[in-house]
Amino acid sequence: MSITRQEPQGAVRRPLADRERVDWHYHEVNQLVAPGLGVLRVTTTQGSWVVPPHRAVWLPAGTPHTHQAYGPSELRCLVFQPRTNPLRLTGPTVLVVTPLLHELIAVLTGPGAPVGRPARTLEQAALDQLRPAPEPALALPLPQEPRLRDLADLLLADPADDRTLAQLGHAVGAGERTLSRLFRRELGLSFPQWRAQLRLHHALVLLAEGRSVTATAAACGYRSPSAFIEAYRHAFGSTPGRQRPGRTAGG
Repeated sequence: MSITRQEPQGAVRRPLADRERVDWHYHEVNQLVAPGLGVLRVTTTQGSWVVPPHRAVWLPAGTPHTHQAYGPSELRCLVFQPRTNPLRLTGPTVLVVTPLLHELIAVLTGPGAPVGRPARTLEQAALDQLRPAPEPALALPLPQEPRLRDLADLLLADPADDRTLAQLGHAVGAGERTLSRLFRRELGLSFPQWRAQLRLHHALVLLAEGRSVTATAAACGYRSPSAFIEAYRHAFGSTPGRQRPGRTAGG
């Protein structure tokens, strides 16, 4: 994996096509990354975050990361000096994008964006809006232990794979009890919790690309569309039918 250093360019607004990827890089500034529309997957060495338009990710200075778009998307990014960190975040964190924050990001990254004192005033207003998001399902920690990594690769390739932990352990050369212990020790989640988050991640991607609720449920391993809708509502507080391509945080 090659990671390049990129000079800070100020606020950025960049259209991304479906599946377009921004390769591994890092900045020496803090970043607030938000999709204006579509869904972005933000991946670091610590884990992966699927970010819909009503959410953003705070990336501390020096964090290696990559982006990938799902559905026609738009990357919007604000940058702040390392000392500017009102929530004192030390790692990547999903944040709520309120309607006001959505509009502030739109103005600061849009054509004719303000400069100088007006820009600083709006940036401070944006910082005042920052709040951690409540949904842990948006974050998917990625394992580093070789056997866990092999198991994760199997399920990342096919989230509908319904093999038990014992069956997956046979495939990667480890016992069920060993893998269960490793999941809790390294990721802080049980295997069922981790797989549930993986499936919700994949569901967000498929919905952003226009897949139907029924097709998404099947592709993610849910036993029925109603089971998927219930899991989605429990995780995100809304139904999957509301996440349609082109939906923005303000709409």
